Amino acid sequence: MKEELIIAGFGGQGVLSMGKILAYSGIMQDKEVTWMPSYGPEMRGGTANVTVIISDKRISSPILQHCDTAIVLNQQSMDKFEPMVKKGGLLLYDPNGITRHPTRKDITVCSVEAADLANRMEMSKAFNMVVLGAYLKMKPILEKENVIKGLKKSLPERYHNLIPMNEKAIELGMKHVKEVI
Repeated sequence: MKEELIIAGFGGQGVLSMGKILAYSGIMQDKEVTWMPSYGPEMRGGTANVTVIISDKRISSPILQHCDTAIVLNQQSMDKFEPMVKKGGLLLYDPNGITRHPTRKDITVCSVEAADLANRMEMSKAFNMVVLGAYLKMKPILEKENVIKGLKKSLPERYHNLIPMNEKAIELGMKHVKEVI
């Protein structure tokens, strides 16, 4: 098993955190992992993306030309990363703020209205965990218990009181992700 993944959106959407949680989760599951963040100097409001590779075997390079999965959370990321998804791969996105929806027919396209769901449940800070739950439903490569361990490892201890909310957000994403036809 080898999953090559790009997560992209605006700074402040939890893109890098989501990648870090996946990386820690892979480690908890005895996988080989790379995590390579990339963000502009603006941080919040600028574009940010992270490349995560999770594999049963050693990983030769963290740099990707194409990916198995792209999670996109803004239009700039859709424009940049939709073409990079391998044939048969997965594109997962939150339609909030997307003006040009994916058009490829050779990949699986799924959406989750993470921003709306998180706001309705008064968990706006857990928006990225709704997206993560949607991803885990579509690509169950990591066990949920390891994702929670990865969440604990990546969150500073003073925020561990937020873990139940984040777990609820993951479940919400798993429940509400849908394939786009």
